[in-house]
Amino acid sequence: MTQTAHASTPPGKQMLSDQVYAHLRDAIMRGDHPPGAPLKPQDLAKEQGVSLAVVREALVRVVGEGLADRLPNRGFAVPSFSDRRWQEIMEARRTVEPAVLRMSVERGDVDWEARVRAAHHRLVRTLAYAPEEGEYYTDAWAEAHRAFHRTLLEGCGNRALLETFDRLWTASELARRWSAHRNPDRDGEKEHRRLEEAVLARDADTAAAVLVQHLTSTAAALTDDSGQATQAYATTARPR
Repeated sequence: MTQTAHASTPPGKQMLSDQVYAHLRDAIMRGDHPPGAPLKPQDLAKEQGVSLAVVREALVRVVGEGLADRLPNRGFAVPSFSDRRWQEIMEARRTVEPAVLRMSVERGDVDWEARVRAAHHRLVRTLAYAPEEGEYYTDAWAEAHRAFHRTLLEGCGNRALLETFDRLWTASELARRWSAHRNPDRDGEKEHRRLEEAVLARDADTAAAVLVQHLTSTAAALTDDSGQATQAYATTARPR
């Protein structure tokens, strides 16, 4: 009788890989591994008490999310500040999102207005920073932030455009956290309030302009003319 080979990963190994992946992803998001830092499989395997194979599988998944790079003959590393991908992603967002926001302002109904108010209220009332979650903002605030920006655009009623937003948002999450860390004096709360006010006033021009400036400020914080981005990252105080 012929036996069929199992191409899938054994359940035990897959569970370990999922755990290591989640730990590594969270560590990068928290800032435990700074921009440009190497991610050494041997060290990670020792730290987590798992095999190199399990760590490499987890690293491949992290690379697939854009949270790490696989470097020829140099292993794995967290992306650097200077990586052009961040500016390209932000350019894409500045192109797409203001146009979708205009559509939302034009098409959104009263129920959409209520959701915008609720999403902004949740964002304002959610704790942005907590010592136990590292140097970056909390997971709860990150989700409230995502929900607010997505709700602003949902009035457009175009699923394809919203899916584009979802992809760009996920791709820019790490850069967004770095940007906040490097620009502690930025008044993000004021920017979000201006967005809500312009949208609810049905002022599409102002809303689009405010959003462009909001996204531009995020991208600008990742540009380091001195070439000392990593050093600046390490010495900048956590934003409040």
